Amino acid sequence: MENRDFMQNTLSGAHKQGNGHSTKTKSEDVAKGLRELFVDELKDIYWAEKALTKAIPLMVKNASSEVLVAALTGHLQETKEHVTRLEQVFSMIKEIAEAEKCEAMAGLLKEAEEIMESTQEGMVRDAGIILAAQKVEHYEIATYGTLLSFAKTLGEHKVAELLQKTLSDERGADVKLTEIAESFVNEEAMEAA
Repeated sequence: MENRDFMQNTLSGAHKQGNGHSTKTKSEDVAKGLRELFVDELKDIYWAEKALTKAIPLMVKNASSEVLVAALTGHLQETKEHVTRLEQVFSMIKEIAEAEKCEAMAGLLKEAEEIMESTQEGMVRDAGIILAAQKVEHYEIATYGTLLSFAKTLGEHKVAELLQKTLSDERGADVKLTEIAESFVNEEAMEAA
C-alpha cells in the first residue's frame, strides 16, 4: 500500500521540498533531462564527425577503386559540412560546441583500421573499407535520426532542419556505398580471394 501511495504522489506532478514550496513538475524534469541528453549526444556526434575528418583520408589512401575513392572523397567534404552544421546547432541552442569522445565511433574507426591492415590490397580491401564505412554510416543514421526526433520534441525546429540535412547526407552515403559494393567490388573481391 505504501508503494502505491508513493508512486501516486511521485506521479501527481509537484513535489514538496522541506520549506513547503513546490518544485518543478515531473514533465519539466523530463524536458530538462531530454534536453541534457540531446546536448550530450550532440557533443558525442560532434566528436565522431571530427574524428571522421581524419579517418576518411586513411580510407581513401587505402582504397584502390577510383569509384570508391571518389565516393569517400565526396563524403569527406560532406563530413566537414556536418561539423560546421553541428557548430551552428550548438550556437542555436546557446551551448558551447564541445566534443566528448564517442566510444562507439572510436571502436568503429579502430575496427576500420584493423580491417585495412588485415586485408589484401585491392578489391578485398575495398570491400572491407565499404563494410567499415557502412557500419559508420549506420551508426550516424541512428544517431541523427534520434537527435532529429529529440529536436522536434524540444521545439527546436530550425535545429531539426539542419539535422535532417545531415541525416539525408548520411543515408545518401550509405546508398552510394551499397551501390559500389554491389556493382563490382564484392564480385571482384570474391574473384581475387
